[in-house]
Amino acid sequence: MKKNFVEELRWRGLLHDLMPGTEEQLMKEVTTGYIGFDPTSDSLHIGSLVQITLLRHFQLCGHNPIALVGGATGMVGDPSGKSQERNLLDEAQLRHNVESVKKQLGRFIDFEKGAQVVNNYDWFAPMSALEFLRDVGKHITVSYMMAKDSVQKRLETGISFTEFSYQLLQGYDFYWLNQNKGVKLQMGGSDQWGNIVTGTELIRRKAGGEAFALVSPLVTKADGSKFGKTEKGNVWLDRTKTSPYQFYQFWINCSDEDAGRFMRFFTYRTKEEIEAIETRHQSAPHERLLQKELAKDLTILVHSQEDLDFAMEATELLFGKSSTLSLNALNTEQILTIFEGVPSSTISKSELDTGIPVLELLVDKAQVFPSRSDAKKMIQSNAVLINKEKWTDLSGSFTSDHLLQSKFMLVQKGKKNYHLLIAE
Repeated sequence: MKKNFVEELRWRGLLHDLMPGTEEQLMKEVTTGYIGFDPTSDSLHIGSLVQITLLRHFQLCGHNPIALVGGATGMVGDPSGKSQERNLLDEAQLRHNVESVKKQLGRFIDFEKGAQVVNNYDWFAPMSALEFLRDVGKHITVSYMMAKDSVQKRLETGISFTEFSYQLLQGYDFYWLNQNKGVKLQMGGSDQWGNIVTGTELIRRKAGGEAFALVSPLVTKADGSKFGKTEKGNVWLDRTKTSPYQFYQFWINCSDEDAGRFMRFFTYRTKEEIEAIETRHQSAPHERLLQKELAKDLTILVHSQEDLDFAMEATELLFGKSSTLSLNALNTEQILTIFEGVPSSTISKSELDTGIPVLELLVDKAQVFPSRSDAKKMIQSNAVLINKEKWTDLSGSFTSDHLLQSKFMLVQKGKKNYHLLIAE
């Protein structure tokens, strides 16, 4: 017997709304459903994780998921949730993005068990504008399109006909997939409800068929701020844009309230497993068990066990009491990854060859400390570490021998304040 997909989403907090009859359809038979992904970049980011999770749960519950990558609609731009017109990408860039996103989705859904990836450019490219207006446009009225929230919210700031037509394009996607792939369900975020319903309406009016819609809530943090962004921008699923270590740190730094919700949203633990972790977390919240388990599951899912191991060891190296990871064993890329965002200064490598007195380097040249008296006080109280080793010699000097990878020196002030010196 198939697992109840809708019930799975309900207890996880991933269900915002659905059309009447959707749950009955899914329990009646194996159903093919799809979600669209916008290829505005050559990587998805964690803002797409809810939709990826929906597809994965859909497959785990015995249904057939399709991920649609919008090679055609990406040329137009979806106005949903947008306050202004976006820049359009050229065809070559879109093709590159589509292929990259297709490859990325393969980590989450199993193409050997019924999952597919399609590109709507394949059916829109051969269609002329006249064909589209005749075969699609005549079935949906302007008043119907104008009533959509995605359009209403843009009327004051302005919306081009290009973006206004987006809901017809997305609606035709649903119709085409319904007719050619047997798709009966479209899923998405709650901001997509209007576009999805347009598709069900087109299927009803043009083909006399029945189709269904289901949307998830838009995820925000407990404090109301936008999910998936940091001060540096998006948290990407591509390791070249967001390193596995930085990805791990994003989840480790979640608040307790968010960590519990995100465990339900993004992991595949059972309700009983999550509640057991929450109970253990509440008995010792300072150990941040919820965050650790969340970061562990997602780092393995998006990257690998090896990446998780490195991220955990690097975290222990920086913030824990011990680590089997040696600072001296880190390569240049790993050092820059771990210490991205840490205050840094450039120092002269040629001067280090002859030696620079400790206070001169830390105060005058690198300005790690605001004054010599402050530096002295910290050194004398055993609160200064150089490359994770305590430094107590006020009269000593730093030389090139102190550099990691012949380029870096890590200064630690107290338990968690770091400064990276880069020799050039």
